[in-house]
Amino acid sequence: MADETETLGQRMRRARLRLGLTQADVAARLRRTQSWVSKVESGDIELDRASVINALAGVLHIHPNELIERPFTGSTAENQWQVSAALTLRELRRYDLAPTFEGAPRSAAELWTAMRQLHLLRDEADNTAILTLLPDLLREARALAETAGGREREEAYAVYAVACKFGHTSAHALGHPELITLAAERAGWAAQRSGDPLLPAVVDWMRAWDMWATADWDDALALGDKALRGVSAAYERGEAPALRVWGSLQLRAAVSAARAGNAVEAEHRLKLADESARRVTAGSQPVDDRHSLTFSAGNVGIHRVNVALELSQQDEALRLHERLDPEVVGALPASRRGHYRMDLARAYLWSGQRDRAFTELAAAERIAPQLIRNHPIARATLRRIVYGERTGVREQLRRMSARFHLSA
Repeated sequence: MADETETLGQRMRRARLRLGLTQADVAARLRRTQSWVSKVESGDIELDRASVINALAGVLHIHPNELIERPFTGSTAENQWQVSAALTLRELRRYDLAPTFEGAPRSAAELWTAMRQLHLLRDEADNTAILTLLPDLLREARALAETAGGREREEAYAVYAVACKFGHTSAHALGHPELITLAAERAGWAAQRSGDPLLPAVVDWMRAWDMWATADWDDALALGDKALRGVSAAYERGEAPALRVWGSLQLRAAVSAARAGNAVEAEHRLKLADESARRVTAGSQPVDDRHSLTFSAGNVGIHRVNVALELSQQDEALRLHERLDPEVVGALPASRRGHYRMDLARAYLWSGQRDRAFTELAAAERIAPQLIRNHPIARATLRRIVYGERTGVREQLRRMSARFHLSA
């Protein structure tokens, strides 16, 4: 964390003064106290909740990434993903121009097979590797859509849309707001041409995530409900892909409701996701993950823990964790398990168990190092552990000095 040129509090103060706002102004808009704002600016309070960071950024009219100084800098090798991001942006910007692809593109079936590598990389939270592969894949899918017709053309657009989704996920993980926005827009454009009735709902799932950056929790819920209406018929028929899309939308809605402070709505959405997970498990149809949605009973379980944390119920989060079947959690991809361990680190930290918090954060890093090292909440949690340790040592030294009758 030595690469951070300013603290969050310093960036917050600079943005506040740029708008001519007082600490009391910011406090009133956040429904906090002036003392709380002052402590955040001075670094006495570490922000380790995405909902609070996003709400604060909204009051200051800046992107959350500006507030947390993201993307985080690293070594030359660690920064190479930005080259791939720029190449991906180039392909997305020229979406309606003739593709620059030499030779004949592969068939849609072959492109879907190639996409399996992106699924594996997503599961391992290797977002930089995903961005390395994306430009060529987007270019080839676009070339196929340009030269093919009928169902083959629609499938080419479906590949393009899901490839955009991979770019969207990677951009979120690495902190690239321009790529986040453009990937969602192009996914929507391609989804409408794909012939896949579920893809527009998947794009809305992406957009609801983006609305969290501006703390538009109610809009995220409304968008999710629009998407749910679009897949409800297929869900009622029990179609396996629709069950996964429906459940994923309900989980996103549950988090949106929790961040809005609506515990009743969050619980309602979790129950609906539970029902969808049961239907997925009971179904005889093979799992079709062409939309790259990690949805299962295990994913619902870890979302329950996350929702409890969003509602500041860390003790309940830990109780839910104790009741979760470790095998169910262990079956989840590394990206989800890493995020879950990061949530547990926060829960233990907030309950005063700093050592357990560090253990969970270390486990999260081992499971999904790229994800955790680039995640602002993980970094904030680590800062709280480090500063708490320093404070504890200082207090121990002060007490020992007093016992030895030494001046502090």
